Amino acid sequence: MSEFSKIMMDKCMNFSIRVVNLCHFLNEEMHEFNIANQLFRCGTSIGANYAEAQNAISRKDFIAKVYISLKECNESLYWIELLHRTHIITSQQYESIYTDCEELKKILVTITKTSRENDALTS
Repeated sequence: MSEFSKIMMDKCMNFSIRVVNLCHFLNEEMHEFNIANQLFRCGTSIGANYAEAQNAISRKDFIAKVYISLKECNESLYWIELLHRTHIITSQQYESIYTDCEELKKILVTITKTSRENDALTS
């Protein structure tokens, strides 16, 4: 695994930990189970799919798995935004986790785009 992949795996894991902690807060303190469940599933799936991509059987498989991570990241952004707009989380909570998710999204977009371009060059 490359150094970049290790760093990315750490970023994904750290985000997953934040999501787990936020969902625990949403369940225990706010009694918001439905959105917490949705966020838990997509927020932790980002890293799980990226981890799967590390053992992809082909470049196309790698691209597909990273793209799934990107889609899960977009969904996470949606649920985080909804939590903020419905005043379930504070602006401070929102800005912190939303910024982390946006950073992951930008990296995943770059990986996906670069991988697709490289795949097109070798095909």
